[in-house]
Amino acid sequence: MKLFYADHFVLPLPEGHRFPMEKYSRLRERLTHSGRFSHADFAVPAAASDVEILRAHDADYLKRVAHGTLDPAEQRRIGFPWSEQMVERSRRSAGATLAACRHALVDGCAANLAGGTHHAHRDFGSGFCVFNDSAIAALAMRAERRVRTVAIIDCDVHQGDGTATIFAGEPDVFTLSLHGEKNFPFRKAASSLDIELPDGTGDAIYLAALYGGLEQVFAAMQPDLAIYLAGADPYRDDRLGRLGLSFEGLAARDEMVLRHCVEHGTPVAIVMAGGYARKIDDTVAIHATTITTAARFAPALRTAAREREARWPAPPVR
Repeated sequence: MKLFYADHFVLPLPEGHRFPMEKYSRLRERLTHSGRFSHADFAVPAAASDVEILRAHDADYLKRVAHGTLDPAEQRRIGFPWSEQMVERSRRSAGATLAACRHALVDGCAANLAGGTHHAHRDFGSGFCVFNDSAIAALAMRAERRVRTVAIIDCDVHQGDGTATIFAGEPDVFTLSLHGEKNFPFRKAASSLDIELPDGTGDAIYLAALYGGLEQVFAAMQPDLAIYLAGADPYRDDRLGRLGLSFEGLAARDEMVLRHCVEHGTPVAIVMAGGYARKIDDTVAIHATTITTAARFAPALRTAAREREARWPAPPVR
């Protein structure tokens, strides 16, 4: 199972910034020492190109990001001060999701050990999101004629508003967002299916809602690819989450998503999305469980990819 990382491209954030940048390197370290993955499983992705980014984002916005001409209000909305490192990190993170999608279509499953930047809209960034990696990747897979249909299954605690607006009116991309009703963003967009949950929602209600949502996704289409945003922030001790899931509930969530993909013959690319637990080790543990759970499902997902390839022969992975 290929795991793409870009944690050595680090944003220079001011001291005390609430974004947990170190979680990415700590996640890779934990997986490396888990004994479940070989050195060859880890790879650094190419940066997303302008052509790839421009399928999801406006040219003027890309220009402002690349050239450092975002105004102070735009930088505050993103939540990061502009720097060349921010640009490179954002390109690499999108590139990791692109690579994970390409490999998932061959191997059944692959992951970006970051990504999930679903608050980035076509013409502005928001909420620690500069470029929308899931949108960039979904549009690239379609442009490269690797897939016809894509399901974006967003289980971050915050609504995927940027993803929803980018794909508004696009019938071949199904956007499911399962999120906190009263959490950021406070002005919600319209996904293909939004499931809003009250503060404090625990494991049983969350999992029942997710099951119903997944059933609707796969009833609406037979996706050639799923992109799964496995946010760690529905965790009950997340600083920004407001839901009440346990470690066990989050693991059951991962299994439910992956089992649906297996049952419907759908390859899946996994991205980490948010996670702001009071103890950063909790966030790292949740993300690591997502990846190790996916590794258990990898053989069945690989079979699904082979069956899909027989129906839709894909070009070789670049």
